[in-house]
Amino acid sequence: MKGMGNMGNMMKQMQKQAANMQKQMESIQADLKERVIETSSGGGMVTVHVNGKQELLSIKIDKEVVDPDDVQMLEDLILAAVSQGMKKSQEMYQEEMGKMTGGLNIPGMPNMF
Repeated sequence: MKGMGNMGNMMKQMQKQAANMQKQMESIQADLKERVIETSSGGGMVTVHVNGKQELLSIKIDKEVVDPDDVQMLEDLILAAVSQGMKKSQEMYQEEMGKMTGGLNIPGMPNMF
């Protein structure tokens, strides 16, 4: 029955490690929400701010790029800036989660993407 005591201790230790990992993950996610990425397109004509939790925070459009006869160009610039911001946000998230897991893909770990 000695093996059962060791197994119980091992389970308790695993639960403690899982709880610590959960706290770390919550801390990282709170930090990511505060970290802001700025990207732009069209030489800075359209600028967006995205946080590390994939939230689009703002879009700034230079009045010079607003042309009623070429709405398609403005739409393309906005799409390019937002896409780039989201991609950088994903990379930041993956990097931070990778630090916590040592680069391992752990089943059950949240993956935003």
